[in-house]
Amino acid sequence: MTRLPVISARKTIAALGRIGYRVDHQTGSHIILRNCKYPYRRLTIPNHKNLAKGTLRKIVKQAGITKDEFSKLL
Repeated sequence: MTRLPVISARKTIAALGRIGYRVDHQTGSHIILRNCKYPYRRLTIPNHKNLAKGTLRKIVKQAGITKDEFSKLL
């Protein structure tokens, strides 16, 4: 198992963009991503310089990928 790095919201959005997530809209400091393919999942990512490890872990889990798959996207 790979450990998740401490990265910014922008790098997370770029990595998720490689598997079909696009920015839908932004509400305050939260960026909402939507998957262009089935299943049409929505992810909420706080626009922070460094995402907390638990927050990033939950985002990866909600995206439907593993930590190893996410690390390869970076």
